[in-house]
Amino acid sequence: MTLAAVPLDLTDPAVVADPYPAFAAARAQAPVQWHEGLGLWLAFSHAQANAVLRDRRLGRLWSDRVPAQRFESFNLIHRNAILEMEPPDHTRLRHLISTAFARGHVERLRPWVQELADSLVDGLVERSAGTEPVDLLSGMAEELPVAVIAELLGVPAADRPLLRPWSNAIVKMYEYGRTTQVEDDAERAAAEFAAYLRELAAQRRRTPGEDLLTHLVTARDADGDRLTEDELVTTCILLLNAGHEATVNVSGNGLLALLEHPDQLRRLRENPGLLPAAIEELMRFDSPLQLFERTATEDVAIGGVAIERGQRIAALLGSANRDPAVFSAADTLHVGRADNPHITFGAGVHFCIGAPLARVELQASFGALLRRTSVLELGGPAVRRPEFVLRGLRELPLVLAA
Repeated sequence: MTLAAVPLDLTDPAVVADPYPAFAAARAQAPVQWHEGLGLWLAFSHAQANAVLRDRRLGRLWSDRVPAQRFESFNLIHRNAILEMEPPDHTRLRHLISTAFARGHVERLRPWVQELADSLVDGLVERSAGTEPVDLLSGMAEELPVAVIAELLGVPAADRPLLRPWSNAIVKMYEYGRTTQVEDDAERAAAEFAAYLRELAAQRRRTPGEDLLTHLVTARDADGDRLTEDELVTTCILLLNAGHEATVNVSGNGLLALLEHPDQLRRLRENPGLLPAAIEELMRFDSPLQLFERTATEDVAIGGVAIERGQRIAALLGSANRDPAVFSAADTLHVGRADNPHITFGAGVHFCIGAPLARVELQASFGALLRRTSVLELGGPAVRRPEFVLRGLRELPLVLAA
């Protein structure tokens, strides 16, 4: 089955600002469509995006960026990443990482995360004092998840300011329409980040701690298998890049959505027990990751469309999460939504391994904002980042008071 190219420009500022009307129009035309400009298929509906994520005939197959010598470090940290692997390699690596995570790290950090979130909100309140706008992104949303991942891995406090700039540079490679400068910056960041983690891992071998990095260094399966040096480095980088980018973007997108729907913000203040459901709804309503690619390892039909071996198809997560066939009043924010099978964290074997930690962070930060403020309102226009794939804000000015 051949379909006309979908009229969707992912670099169009109007689409970046609000892709959901374009998604709705495309979904009404067909659930799976070819995009000539990107050279891949796009799955717009929940059913077909979910199928893209779960069908084992569609693989996450990494191909090195070329020329290889230009992207040596960037290729290395992706070639060894669990996100870019398929079974049996994926199964082996995920088991080893899960073994390290199973040491109770998420629950160990829960009180610490809440204390940090409370402190960051108090700082915003003090600076704003109910009159001066302060930026949520730089003042809290960016700081908390980086601090949490750093604490999880045992990164010394003095080194933590290095992490977010490295991550920011690397993830810009996932966007379309990259410049040469963006690519050079990503390669440099990958090289510096990998070198730093190799040294930190060496320190943990000499002096073990109770952090996740120590447990990744020492994790073994029943047959004595363990992570290679490159797998260890890549896993730590992936935890930071995927973990903090998603949390930062849900924080900004989600709070902006609440402020634009004051009835839902008020309902959440009056019913704090809704917070876990509200976090799931905020992730559904404005997804932090909009697109996830896979490649056909054999001919496969998705949504009645023949995907040939070697062709790429992308699940449009934001479109799937607004599908009216699955979500009642899909374009409406409903913090008490009970039936919410969103696919923000993915699905199938690549379901996000850091999802429990992300939920702890988001519940802590939104809970602190709700509990520790009586005034919480926009202090100016929100500024959105100009990228489509990782959907988030650059600035979110707020006025807060205790």
